[in-house]
Amino acid sequence: MATITFKGSPVRTDGNLPAVGSVAPGFSLTGGNLQEVTLSDFKGKKVVLNIFPSVDTGVCAASVRAFNKSAASLQDAVVLCISRDLPFALSRFCGAEGLSGVVTLSEYKNDAFSKAYGVRMAEGPLEGLLSRAVVVVGTDGRVVYTEQVPEIAQEPDYAAALKALA
Repeated sequence: MATITFKGSPVRTDGNLPAVGSVAPGFSLTGGNLQEVTLSDFKGKKVVLNIFPSVDTGVCAASVRAFNKSAASLQDAVVLCISRDLPFALSRFCGAEGLSGVVTLSEYKNDAFSKAYGVRMAEGPLEGLLSRAVVVVGTDGRVVYTEQVPEIAQEPDYAAALKALA
């Protein structure tokens, strides 16, 4: 389990991020069109998993905007923005913001993704939601970068995540 904070108060997650160098765990999440999306759908591409509690918070929205802005210049890479928000909320947000460079995915149907990636908050006010984390998967399907953001109200290190794509 990882220990992070929410506005300074300690919060445990139910696991740890996959180790750098390990094979990224496969997953099945729900896309904006309510269709199943899997990690294997992006085989051969570099994949940024932008994981967050809810797009309806300022920091989460900022991370989706920031990765969308960066995604326009990425070659053979895709950014997957993952939360437990309903697909409708994720689509509404991206539509209202004019964001088209990211793929939004929801874990609302089951919790296999958060178990495999160790990102479900096990306690605190946001218990049951996903912690803020970034995982970068290389074209070979191996994890090349991880960041469990230590404070939920803090943005991830975008530059480090994007550098890992190089």
